[in-house]
Amino acid sequence: MTQFDLDHFLPYQIAVLAGRVSREFSTHYQQKFDISIPEWRVIAHLSQAGAVSVREIHLKVDMDKSKVSRAATRLEVAGYISKCESKVDRRLVDLELTDKGRAMVEEIMPMADEFQARILAELGDQAEPFRRAIARLLLRM
Repeated sequence: MTQFDLDHFLPYQIAVLAGRVSREFSTHYQQKFDISIPEWRVIAHLSQAGAVSVREIHLKVDMDKSKVSRAATRLEVAGYISKCESKVDRRLVDLELTDKGRAMVEEIMPMADEFQARILAELGDQAEPFRRAIARLLLRM
């Protein structure tokens, strides 16, 4: 019987890496804007998608609906997003960035680009194959 080695189990390695990357990047925006990782994920999605429902964000960023809802509530209180009745389905609430939220995104994006550049530099010649492999896995799972 083969010995199971958690440290070499790829799903575990991916989960640990994802957590570390998220926490490392969060140091760039948490102190300045007082937002959490889930709040950043909501903001980042809204910056790309415009007005969308909690359900859509939940599906896209792979967070529990309750976590998305709590993040959205905190972001609304802070003035970064607004909530309104969905034009498509009145049972849903759409979230949208406010001017303050868009200004925050404008400040965070250069930090995000620099952070990504550091990761890609660390990967060197393996950066593009790594990106292609991640894209392939994301499509299939």
